[in-house]
Amino acid sequence: MKIIERYKKPTPKFFRVLRNIGIALATAGGAIIAAPVSIPATLITVATYMTVAGTVATAVSQAVVSDEKKDE
Repeated sequence: MKIIERYKKPTPKFFRVLRNIGIALATAGGAIIAAPVSIPATLITVATYMTVAGTVATAVSQAVVSDEKKDE
């Protein structure tokens, strides 16, 4: 199965929820990093990790597909 085919197939409910959480994490982390005010370095570091974790969770969750064939 090619990656384009995999991304076009339906995603299970659990991984859709996980994908949405990942999107929220990446968005929140990006907003903190891009803030125009002075922020402590620790908070910037945490926001960077949030952005990376959210992006990875989103990509992995989107690549999971439902099994069409059931083993009997």
